[in-house]
Amino acid sequence: MRVTKGAKIIAGTVLLALGLAACGSGTSADGVAGADQPVRMKIGEPQKLFYPADSTEAEGAEVMGAIFAPLVKYDENKQVIDFVADSISSTDNKVWTIKIEPGFTWHNGEKLIAQNYVDAWNYAANQENAQGGNYFFARILGYDDLNPGEGKTPVTTEMKGLRVIDNETFRVTLSQPFSQFRTMLGYTVFYPLPKAAFGDDGKITEAYARQPIGQGYFKMDKPYNKGTDQTIELTRYEYFPEVKPKFKKLRFMIYTSAETAWNDLQGGTLDILEQLPPSAISTAKELGDRYIDQADAGVGYVGFPIMANKAYENPQIRQAISMAIDRKTITQTVFSGTRAPADDFINPLLDGYRPGACTACAYDPAQAKRLYDEAGGPKQLELASNMDGGHKEWIEAVANNLRSNLGIEVTVRPFEKLQQILDELDTKKYGGMYRMGWSIDYPSAENYLTPMFATGSIKTGSNFSGYSNTQFDELVAKGDTATSQEESLKYYQKADDLLLRDLPMIPIFFYRLNAAFSEHVRGVKINLINQVEWTTVERAA
Repeated sequence: MRVTKGAKIIAGTVLLALGLAACGSGTSADGVAGADQPVRMKIGEPQKLFYPADSTEAEGAEVMGAIFAPLVKYDENKQVIDFVADSISSTDNKVWTIKIEPGFTWHNGEKLIAQNYVDAWNYAANQENAQGGNYFFARILGYDDLNPGEGKTPVTTEMKGLRVIDNETFRVTLSQPFSQFRTMLGYTVFYPLPKAAFGDDGKITEAYARQPIGQGYFKMDKPYNKGTDQTIELTRYEYFPEVKPKFKKLRFMIYTSAETAWNDLQGGTLDILEQLPPSAISTAKELGDRYIDQADAGVGYVGFPIMANKAYENPQIRQAISMAIDRKTITQTVFSGTRAPADDFINPLLDGYRPGACTACAYDPAQAKRLYDEAGGPKQLELASNMDGGHKEWIEAVANNLRSNLGIEVTVRPFEKLQQILDELDTKKYGGMYRMGWSIDYPSAENYLTPMFATGSIKTGSNFSGYSNTQFDELVAKGDTATSQEESLKYYQKADDLLLRDLPMIPIFFYRLNAAFSEHVRGVKINLINQVEWTTVERAA
């Protein structure tokens, strides 16, 4: 999954050119403009160290996306294209044969082989390893053997549905057909792992997680010390077999304030700010081609800890809170029109979206008050948000709506970093409402449903609310096994209808990409899964 720290989702046309900056060259000996100077990009602090199947939030995924290369990527039409994969084929959507392109090597020089994928996926799927992306492997035959449940120990370390055919080929057998399987494989959790990642006990070592060896565009220069390091330094991997970035050095700069990052970009000490704070948008428009405002595929939510706090168990309370929020005014005033009021759990950029599907998203303060009082809603509420992604203004606006329209006391609880909220939600310790954002992992309506709301994703996915509905799970499963896109969407929309009724989270707005970059870089693009396309970026000076 991709829980967003700010609002960095994807471009409306999927591959978004942020434009060209006309500046000097400063060409180095290898013909690359300013190649020895790093391209500097703002991120928040990653929630965890860099375990591929555990870096499921936006910050860690951005770093991992520079270090690793996925099996597939997505083009501007949301179509899946092979990347590391030479081919991915199936005749029945159940048995899939994956052949990897020859020529890819790990950053330590070893050849990328099929066994690297099988090892990584078995590790990720094993409950003993507590990987955040565990549930994405649930469709593979033998997953249940690695996940017998709490208090039980797996009797094997390998899923029977994974089989190496030769160094370039492996076969994946699912427990039942799943038409979206190939589409999923561009997601972070499906990256491979080299032999060097594992210690003698079969576990990924901390040393590896601090300085992962990948097979992508960049290699890490030194170990990352979480909590103390403010930068993550990378160097272009010269033996990458496909098109390589035009610059040599990449620096991720860790910020706790989007406003500070904006000031640094204006001052020339930061090059890429992928999501502007609302306060910067009007000024950023003056950047011309170096500012972008375009729809993307993300959804901004207010979530309810249904499992952790019984005060939110009644759906009528959640419905009332939703109807008390003036989405139109918030998107127009706080975000200067750079968001759209949400009216579905599925974003308009993906097939399956239905305008006006969320009737409880319509602003109706009188009805909200009546429903809330009738349901015996709490007189005091708490609403949490991370402060490193430019959320203060809209969260305060939501709180003011609830105070005014429901006649209750609402406390806004600030968290300095997104990782702090995620940690408390992961352990079900936090009992208040919370700000949440979702950036798609792959282009399918299913990705708005399973990772955040399926029962199986409570423990190992991103179902922070603890929502569990057997009918919802069954409808998603029917969509998974459908033989056509049209039939799949029919079931996914029925599952969406249950979410719209039960509201384990409240859709607030559909994101827009509001990014900016400095005069020192040009050719910046952001792809479908909300990561920078590093092969198009170059130093301008």
